[in-house]
Amino acid sequence: MDVIGDLMARDRRSDRLALRVDGPGRTYTYHDLITTSYKAGNVLRYLGVRKGGHVAIEPTLLPEPILTFLGAAQLGAITAFDPQFEARATVVDVERESEFEDLPPGQKLAVFGGPPSNSTTTHWEQEVWSENPAVHPEIVSPDDAALVADDREYTHADLLTAAKRVVDDYGLDEDDTVAIRASLSHPGTVVAGVLAPLLVGGEILVPDGDDPVDAALIVREHGTETNAVTPDEILDERRFT
Repeated sequence: MDVIGDLMARDRRSDRLALRVDGPGRTYTYHDLITTSYKAGNVLRYLGVRKGGHVAIEPTLLPEPILTFLGAAQLGAITAFDPQFEARATVVDVERESEFEDLPPGQKLAVFGGPPSNSTTTHWEQEVWSENPAVHPEIVSPDDAALVADDREYTHADLLTAAKRVVDDYGLDEDDTVAIRASLSHPGTVVAGVLAPLLVGGEILVPDGDDPVDAALIVREHGTETNAVTPDEILDERRFT
């Protein structure tokens, strides 16, 4: 697989569990996740996001930020898991809508977690639900940027190469679960917590609080469990070149 969109290929859709977020009790099968990522990308296109454009996403550990990132990657857009980043589209929790109502001209706001108060704000759930799940026509290259953090851009090749090394080093396969306890604002979290399990057809788990979890790998800010790794360790051990 050369680009992140390859992880969202139609023939990978199945009834296997892809994402589980225990707090709100939400689950997505591979069929649900892949189809919804198409819809999320189409919503971003509606907001004016194009290849090479930026999407700023609040790094909340919920399905919407993950799905928005996957949709953006299929467009060839660049995600910043930082809502303060200057971007064509900003996607935040509805509770923060008022903080972003005065975006500069040309920047659009979308909120998830409930309907917006302002009629000019896009309601993520409503628009995604109504979108056609069409595959995006953009041609994306492995050398195209997919993520920006700390003034550094990471290409599709950077992220997938690192994810493949996580898979190899931790022996992940389709029967494994990777738990996320660290912020998506860290590129290492995206690599190990999102892309690595998707690469092998495994499960992404967002646990509820610090409850014990049955996972092959746990990505957390400060690793204490024997199978835990921090986002910084992911990047330190697998240097991007």
